[in-house]
Amino acid sequence: MGSPPGGSLARTEIITLSSPVSSIIFDTADNNLVIKHWGAHIAIAGSGLQAATTKSVANSGFDQPLPSGVLREHSRGFLGHPTISGHRNGQAWSTYFSLTKIDHSERDLAAHFADASALLKLVLSYSLNEFGILKISAELTNSGTDSYNLEQFTYWLPLPDRASEVMDFTGRWSHERHPQRSSIRYGVTSREIREGRTGHDYTIAQLALAGSTEFAHGEVWGLSVAWSGNSIHHVERLATGDISIGAGELLEPGEIILAPGATHTIPSVIANYSNEGLDGLSHNYYRWLRARPNHPTNIRPRPLTLNVWEAIEFHHDSEKIRAIADVAAEVGVERFVLDDGWFNLRRHDRAGLGDWVVDKSVWPDGLAPIIKYINDKGMEFGLWFEGEMINPDSDLYRAHPEWILHEAGRLPPLWRNQQVLDITHPNAYEHVLRQTDAILSEYNISYIKWDHNRVLVDAGHLGQAAVHNQTAAIYRLFAELKTRHPKLEIESCASGGARIDLGVIDYVDRFWTSDNNDALERQMIQRWTGIVIPPELCGTHIGPRPGNQTRRVTDVSFRAITALFGHAGIEWDITGATAEELIVIKNWISLYKRKRGLLHSGKAIRVDHPDSNSFIYGVVAQDRSEALFAIAARDMSESTFPAMARIPGLDPLRIYRVKVITDAGPGKRMQNSEPGWMQIAEGITMSGMELDNIGLRPPILPPENAILIEITSTE
Repeated sequence: MGSPPGGSLARTEIITLSSPVSSIIFDTADNNLVIKHWGAHIAIAGSGLQAATTKSVANSGFDQPLPSGVLREHSRGFLGHPTISGHRNGQAWSTYFSLTKIDHSERDLAAHFADASALLKLVLSYSLNEFGILKISAELTNSGTDSYNLEQFTYWLPLPDRASEVMDFTGRWSHERHPQRSSIRYGVTSREIREGRTGHDYTIAQLALAGSTEFAHGEVWGLSVAWSGNSIHHVERLATGDISIGAGELLEPGEIILAPGATHTIPSVIANYSNEGLDGLSHNYYRWLRARPNHPTNIRPRPLTLNVWEAIEFHHDSEKIRAIADVAAEVGVERFVLDDGWFNLRRHDRAGLGDWVVDKSVWPDGLAPIIKYINDKGMEFGLWFEGEMINPDSDLYRAHPEWILHEAGRLPPLWRNQQVLDITHPNAYEHVLRQTDAILSEYNISYIKWDHNRVLVDAGHLGQAAVHNQTAAIYRLFAELKTRHPKLEIESCASGGARIDLGVIDYVDRFWTSDNNDALERQMIQRWTGIVIPPELCGTHIGPRPGNQTRRVTDVSFRAITALFGHAGIEWDITGATAEELIVIKNWISLYKRKRGLLHSGKAIRVDHPDSNSFIYGVVAQDRSEALFAIAARDMSESTFPAMARIPGLDPLRIYRVKVITDAGPGKRMQNSEPGWMQIAEGITMSGMELDNIGLRPPILPPENAILIEITSTE
């Protein structure tokens, strides 16, 4: 629909975008764009929506109802957080955008706005896909003759009154993504990330929930920023009772200044709704991500990966690495990754970053011999980089000390003995690209683990804040490396899980979920990372004993079962494993290879269980023909006999064979005999209805132990 003379719409229109999962309904009244509903799918609409949602006039209030448009402008009487904030040298600080044009189809809408006073134009786009994922994007154009300073742009969506709780995720290094849930109170609940990367404390998604929502049931609304730099997430309840959820890039002062005629593309947000609980929300995310043509499992199965960092750290010794490779090949490893320590001066973490050339003091013949040795064993070779960082003790720093992100001639405080390389500088960018490309061109390397081990402080480029441009630069770098090396896979690592987000996900093939491989910690970290990120994208490794971060010693079976539900691998000097442990590892790898098609395509199930000390979770095939579940005891059971383990998600009318499998080891028990069903070697048969509504009696497991249950349709 075009715009009439004068640049504003001539009539009111109700526009609905719908998917089988959800709907969003817009009203274009008064040259404004108002969202009347975002949430459950609306299949049939009457003619009374506007009247049904129009507010009365309060005694102390505006003299007529003033609906909050999507831009939430103060000039229109909105008293909460606005969508856009900015100015022209202190002028044009208050916007009044008019809706001038709407383009829409069944699932897409583009709203064109103009502000004749502030001299701005805005295109706000909504795209709802078949999986219920709503992507919101914006482009802001400066149509004036002087510069416009954009201070903040936050996307907002309304929430219904029944959204009563907020959940987000917090954490630190080696303790990422732990949930916190609270009531939505009056005012603003905010989560801000200011470290220049998404960070260990990044929430991935901020969720609003109806009060009874759990994994299997209830309503949940989620919003995520598709960006890897600074970010902000809000939930706001006004005194009027209105509730909304917002998110966007968090801008540093002066970071985005639009020159006359310039257009700025604002990082998108991803909105998701489920009326089938948190697992339903995950199901939407997973189906959307797996439908991408470049999703890794659409290219090939995820190879079982071994990384040598926790085995050797900086002590690169060819014979030791060959010995690890020998054992790795014997147990069935498919990808072997050489981590930090292969490049010049890198005998510790105080030198070498920035000089991406092979250290001939430890690799006198280069990497070719060790790569050939590993390839001849039937394994791919991967290599570690940290191209966005630089050590003061490096040839690059000595040659170009100006190539670090800094402000006002001062140096940011060191973090892990390193500074941040300013890849917004064209020559610094070209240096990283050239040296990385040279290594990838010289050697048979199919995979790189790309690390980011420090936060950004005083991140300036020539006197202007540069977090936004630094983030855009790493996206360009990853895209260019993949253009030059089409089969290359990239793992996003940032001291573990500090860069896991829905922005970089378009450029990488795997996330390192956490530096903490302790299986007990990983039960929580993987559980909540998996709310948004499907398991095939999450690196989940069997760690050493004791764990490097916690010094906890756990049974190899518990470590193996925990690592199975992801993109599995090993982070352990397996030359020191016992013969019994190697048998478990070999059988576990065989199980992973047999089941990864299910693990990386099925529907994730996290069972709402009365005993918080136990996690019951698994994956059900999309056709419900098979499933694989784990029962993990994190601590002592609250009762002598653990509560029944329900197994939901199967076809209620099918008969399934159910049995414990010990491919990941038998684990340990605290009982004189197993429950009856576990004593039958060939398993038992139960209907999906029985498994969901009655369940299985778990064994009495000591803390930090788990069992695996294989479920297969008898039809």
